Amino acid sequence: MTTNAAENSLHDWLIGFLTRFGATSGTIHLRTSDSDLQLAASHNIPPQVLQVVREIPLGKGMAGLAWQRNEPVSTCNLQTDSSGDVRPGAKAVQAQAAVALPIHHADEVMGVVGIAFAEQRSLSEQELAHMAALAESVPRPG
Repeated sequence: MTTNAAENSLHDWLIGFLTRFGATSGTIHLRTSDSDLQLAASHNIPPQVLQVVREIPLGKGMAGLAWQRNEPVSTCNLQTDSSGDVRPGAKAVQAQAAVALPIHHADEVMGVVGIAFAEQRSLSEQELAHMAALAESVPRPG
């Protein structure tokens, strides 16, 4: 599969995932080393945010924390979150609720799917578990 075909496949998957959950924007980051995630696909993310999230270090921001903790990281409002999990640049995304979901290969985190919603909302444990299970179907690169 060529890089463009892989990128298109990831973008198509992301659009379907966003649509399924009624989200407005999202990203897929894939692990390229033991310390970084690289942006592999995005939808409806402002250019200034794309510059900031091209590379995510382990433990930084929602995606880096989802990777480090190996569990979903969510907020009910990106704009007002004070937990420290949301990086300042994320507030430029015109969205409120958001979740970062680790994806696995061979029992290791191989990437993170991040999605954001237009409205403020709390995600139940059941919703997070359902999203996390479906995030595992991200197409594998290569």
